Amino acid sequence: MVVVLERRRSFWSRSIFLNEELLGVYQNNGYLMVSCNGGLNQMRAAICDMVAIARYLNVTLIVPELDKTSFWADPSEFQDIFDVDHFITSLRDEVRMLKELPPRVKRRVVLGMIYTMPPVSWSDISYYQNQVLPLIRKYKVVHLNRTDARLANNGQTFEIQKLRCRVNFSALKFTPQIEELGKKVIRLLRKKGPFMVLHLRYAYPWWKEKIINSELKRRDGLCPLTPEETSLTLRALDIDPNIQVYIAAGEIYGGTRRMASLAAAYPNLVRKETLLEPSELRFFLNHSSQMAALDYLVSLESDIFVPTYDGNMAKVVEGHRRHLGFKKTILLDRKLLVDLIDQYNAGSFTWNEFSTAVKKAHAERMGNRTKRLVIPDRPKEEDYFYSNPWECLEPSNEDETSSSI
Repeated sequence: MVVVLERRRSFWSRSIFLNEELLGVYQNNGYLMVSCNGGLNQMRAAICDMVAIARYLNVTLIVPELDKTSFWADPSEFQDIFDVDHFITSLRDEVRMLKELPPRVKRRVVLGMIYTMPPVSWSDISYYQNQVLPLIRKYKVVHLNRTDARLANNGQTFEIQKLRCRVNFSALKFTPQIEELGKKVIRLLRKKGPFMVLHLRYAYPWWKEKIINSELKRRDGLCPLTPEETSLTLRALDIDPNIQVYIAAGEIYGGTRRMASLAAAYPNLVRKETLLEPSELRFFLNHSSQMAALDYLVSLESDIFVPTYDGNMAKVVEGHRRHLGFKKTILLDRKLLVDLIDQYNAGSFTWNEFSTAVKKAHAERMGNRTKRLVIPDRPKEEDYFYSNPWECLEPSNEDETSSSI
C-alpha cells in the first residue's frame, strides 16, 4: 500500500512539474471540480466553458464528470467518449488539468472540506472572478454541480472566446474507437455519392411534463418539424430526391408510419444501424452519448446538414461546420414554415408558389457568415456562442487590441 501511495505521489509531482514548466509562472489558486448535465452536446459546450473559466481563475481543473442521471442515463465516463490524454496535453500551455485530485486534496473532500454550488446562468467571467475564486481560495476545492449555459455568450474577451473554440474544435477529440467507427460510416456513405444528414429531434410521449397548447407552440415555431413537414420543406428547397439521407436521431415516435412520407420522397434513407453490423455497435448500445458522438462526426462531414429543431446538437454542429469552412447548414425557420405548410395544405398556394416562398425565406439561412444577435438585458434570447463563434472564424482588428486574460 505504501509503495502504491508513493507511486501516486510521484505521478502527481511529475504532472504538476510538467504543467508548471510549460505554463511558466503559474499561480495555482486551488482546484475546480465540475459535474456536467444534459446530453452530449450540452456537456461538450459546458466543458469548453469550464476550461476557459479555470484558465481565467488560474486554478487546476479536474477532468469533468459527465451526466449519468438525466433522461439519457448514459453511464459513460469522460474517457469513454473523449480522448482524455489528448484533452489534457493539448491544453497544457493554457490550463493545468488532472484526471483526479491529488491524494492530500482528495482527503479534504472526503472530510467534507469542499464547497458545492450551481453557478449563476449566463454569467460574465467577472462573476467567477468575484464570487467563485474567493470560495476556491477559502476551501481549496470548489465543485460546480451544474455547468450548462453558465458563461455568457457575449461580452467576453477575445482570448476567452478563442479558448472556448480551441477546446471545442481541437482539444475535444472522441476516443479512437468512436473516431474510427465514424470514419467508417462516412466512407460507406461517400462510396455512394453525396449525403445529407437530417437531425430529427427525439419525440417520446412520456416527455410531456405539463399541460401545453400544442397548436400555439407549433404556430410560434417552438416545436420540431414533423417528418411530414420536413419532407415538404426539403422538396420545396429542391433537394435532390436521390441524395442519401442519413437520419441522426433515435427512434421517432410513431416509427415507420410517421416516416412514410419522408421515405417516399427520399427513398435513400440510412442510419448507422443500417450501415454497420450489429457487432460493430455492440459496445455503443445503452450508451446514448457515444451513439450521439457517431452522429456528430457524420454530421460534420455531410454535404448538407438539416436540423429540424434548434437543440444543443443542432447548434453545436452548426458552429463546428462554420469553423470547417461554412459548410452548408440549412437553418429552418420553423415559425414561417408551419404557416406556409398550413396554407399550402389548405390550397391557398400552388406548389410553385409554396416552393418559391420557402426558397426565398431560406436564401440567407445556409450557415453563411454572420454575427451573433446580442441582447444585453435578455441573455437567454441571444444567439448561442457555439452555434456561431464568429470571433474564431474571421480575422478582426479587435484581436490585436483585446486585453490578455
